[in-house]
Amino acid sequence: MDTSIEFNIYGDASLLKEAQNVLTDLESEVSVTDPDSEIYKINQDGTGTLTGNAGDLMQEALEMCRRTDGALDISVYPIVRAWGFTTEEYQVPEETEIESLLPLVDYTKIQYDTATGTVSIPKGMTIDLGSIAKGCGGQLAAQLLREKGVTSALLNLGGNVQAIGSKPDGSPWQVGIQDPTGDTPMMVLSVSDQAVITSGGYERYFEQDGKTYWHIMDPSTGHPADSGLCSVTVVGKDGGICDALSTSLFVMGLEKAAALWQQSNDFEAVFVTDSHEVYITEGLKDCFALTEDHADTNVKVLEK
Repeated sequence: MDTSIEFNIYGDASLLKEAQNVLTDLESEVSVTDPDSEIYKINQDGTGTLTGNAGDLMQEALEMCRRTDGALDISVYPIVRAWGFTTEEYQVPEETEIESLLPLVDYTKIQYDTATGTVSIPKGMTIDLGSIAKGCGGQLAAQLLREKGVTSALLNLGGNVQAIGSKPDGSPWQVGIQDPTGDTPMMVLSVSDQAVITSGGYERYFEQDGKTYWHIMDPSTGHPADSGLCSVTVVGKDGGICDALSTSLFVMGLEKAAALWQQSNDFEAVFVTDSHEVYITEGLKDCFALTEDHADTNVKVLEK
């Protein structure tokens, strides 16, 4: 998953290793670059079988692709690679290259048999479950810890946060939401037993000829998403869903993202626009606080 991990667990210290092993095992199954992973082999051979958690991830990822009408597309990897985000050798690809790759970006062409775990993809397509893996990994680790009797913990996988219960004193966990234009939190959310996952253009980007290009790609254009948003935070019980939505809502833009939220009942969200306007969904209006440096920020509440 190529990310820093920080676990705060109130319980047996030996459980840290067990929780970390959950993430290591998942990475070994779904890595795009590890020749031993099931996903890597499918990408190389065009077909293969997913087992265990990898199969569950594939099913959930495809469901999220459909739910977001392709704003999330797990076959966008060739586009991400063309822009250099997989190697950090950043470049703006020629438009002809993007046009040649776009036909390979189409999750509807992925054939997945949930009964057997068999996956088949067209020649040249590459699938990547990275848009959902960290969220699902955090959820799986949290599930293990709960089964081991842990009632209070905060798991942070590179900004993908999974809260177990509340703090030992019974108060909610405090999770900061970064100012997309700076290095400090702009607000703090109070949560218990929920995932808090943020996607933003500030996380990975490069500049060329005075223009900024970030890693979140619009599968329909083959270019970095240009939706008017610079940060999306999703809060909910299911870490995998939150992870997938944080990316896809960023691609959709505020209007379409708000419409999807209004049709749903399994997540809340915070949207920060390019003009630094902040919108929160009504389920969060009583559990956020602006930090001192951003006390004058005008926060608008979206209602159903």
